[in-house]
Amino acid sequence: MATQVIVLNGGSSSGKSGIARCLQAVLPDPWLTFGVDSLIEAMPGQGVGIEFAADGGVEVGPEFMAMEAAWARGIAAMAHSGARLIIDDVFLGGAATQERWRRVLDGLDVLWVGVRCEATVAAGREIARGDRVRGMAEQQAELVHQGVVYDVEVDTGHTESLECARTIAKAVVSGSP
Repeated sequence: MATQVIVLNGGSSSGKSGIARCLQAVLPDPWLTFGVDSLIEAMPGQGVGIEFAADGGVEVGPEFMAMEAAWARGIAAMAHSGARLIIDDVFLGGAATQERWRRVLDGLDVLWVGVRCEATVAAGREIARGDRVRGMAEQQAELVHQGVVYDVEVDTGHTESLECARTIAKAVVSGSP
């Protein structure tokens, strides 16, 4: 079976969105991209059930979890209907978040990709972006990978997004990492 879904997991400012755009350019077929940032932006106000602490910490409550679950099921439905998808997420719960995605993506061929970036590099990107709570990138750099199992891992601190995308695309086209 050919890869139907690519899940990119990495901390804030790790380079997932840039890789997703590059993947859309280098993969031979059209792929849709959906990111957790878009889910948060779609929520009313500052995001229902999600709080960003001054130190960069992120806390999610039951309202957010319910909306995230519905969003994930909707994304999975698109993939089950034949769309090829790239999911840009931040596994704040590490292995537990991956397991939630595994359940909704059951029956699909999924490529799990770890997007790594040194905390100091991600923190510099966070400052340059100016649209994130300072400290988020540093806090999430390793946290999001705890207990997560990947088919492919890339490091954007040492490799440009396009080259990372090419590495991932090789795994998609060949059908194996």
